[in-house]
Amino acid sequence: MTATVSLFQGPELSGDVEANLAALDAAAAGAAAAGASILVTPEMSVSGYDIGDLVLERAEPFDGPNFQRVAAIARTRSVAIVYGYPERSGDSVFNSVQVVDASGRSLARYRKTHLFGELDRTHFAPGPELLVQFDFDGLRCGLLTCYDVEFPETVRAHADAGTQWLIVPTGLMTPFEIIATHVVPTRAYESQLFITYVNRCGTEASLTYCGLSCAVAPGGNDIARAGAHEQLLTVQLDPAELTRSRAVNTHLTDRRPDLYRTVLYPTGPSRAEQETDR
Repeated sequence: MTATVSLFQGPELSGDVEANLAALDAAAAGAAAAGASILVTPEMSVSGYDIGDLVLERAEPFDGPNFQRVAAIARTRSVAIVYGYPERSGDSVFNSVQVVDASGRSLARYRKTHLFGELDRTHFAPGPELLVQFDFDGLRCGLLTCYDVEFPETVRAHADAGTQWLIVPTGLMTPFEIIATHVVPTRAYESQLFITYVNRCGTEASLTYCGLSCAVAPGGNDIARAGAHEQLLTVQLDPAELTRSRAVNTHLTDRRPDLYRTVLYPTGPSRAEQETDR
């Protein structure tokens, strides 16, 4: 079964929640018209990202008012939606991404685990759970956010856990274009999975986002890539391509974890680590 996926790079003016939701609705309509079953949007796509203390004002529970708005869009447009928002849980606020299916039901929720600089650390707590997965259109899907994908360990952990399609909403700014053009394709190749990396664009407060949203195949090649401005890309992810690529690139099966453990645990793993490795 092939998954048809739309990636929304935008909106360019993102400080207004109502404008963001209107843009998300328009993108969902475009995705549905293109035959997509799911729409992926950028990091903090509902609230805005570089918005200072507004993050704290706009933070809400995972099932709060903005979730209800996105769920209504998903139902109206008959398309699943991946969106980003600040999630309040108890005394903490997380940089979160949530997946809502076409019926408006929450499928998965991930809290960013690797915080980028003061922009993240000023307002967010680090997420406690790395591996968040869900099944969609015949693919085992995983979630990361922006800076998370820049660590090879995070993507490899997903590959080891069975993730076939890694969904990465992001807010990548200049001058870090190399992440979109080189690092993300490398992650897809070395861990043998599909990656959709969906960025913001335009200028927001102190940041200029570089766009370059992409869908990358397990071979490291672009399936599609956006430019610098608002754009909706629609691609197809075929699990058969993943099978073919893993038959040629056998890095995952050729590894020597027995040797790596001597570096990771030079004095021997603890009992808890031993249990985790089983």
